[in-house]
Amino acid sequence: MIDTEVVRLRRLRNVVLRTRAIAVALDSDPSQRNSVFSRSAVSCWRIACTISGRLRAHPYLAYQRGPSNVRGACDRVVASLTSDFAKYRGHGTQLLFAELQRVAHELEDARSLTWSVDFSATLGRAQTRLQRLMREVDDGAHHETGSRVWTSRRAAGGPVAARAEAEGVRTDWPFLAF
Repeated sequence: MIDTEVVRLRRLRNVVLRTRAIAVALDSDPSQRNSVFSRSAVSCWRIACTISGRLRAHPYLAYQRGPSNVRGACDRVVASLTSDFAKYRGHGTQLLFAELQRVAHELEDARSLTWSVDFSATLGRAQTRLQRLMREVDDGAHHETGSRVWTSRRAAGGPVAARAEAEGVRTDWPFLAF
């Protein structure tokens, strides 16, 4: 494992732990284990444990460090304030969806640049679970606000296709058609 991969994995772990803290703070009924918030927290915890295990297997002692207690406390405070504001505004699932998108982006980045085939497969399975979870959160956001976040972006081809359509550029032509 090289230095840039360690930096990416640490960044992914920090984003995942922040998202987990937000999911825990948004969970209004922690005794209900089947809510989308608790499943998001569990999924994020699994990803964080996988990454921490990978980092602890590194031969250099400096790379084996885990997240600090100060970072965890800061994540919990920020998550509590952010989730309280989102609950007050009625946008809790939209907040969770945005955080899960951030995790998905970092996970995709880490997976694409890893050298280990086994670790890439593990991250791929986590990516699949995360996408399934994001669809469920999008359904919750649809019930919460009446508009979908995930499916509208995917159906339109994402923000790049929306921008190209607004500028009048065709995006449906084949790239390497001979």
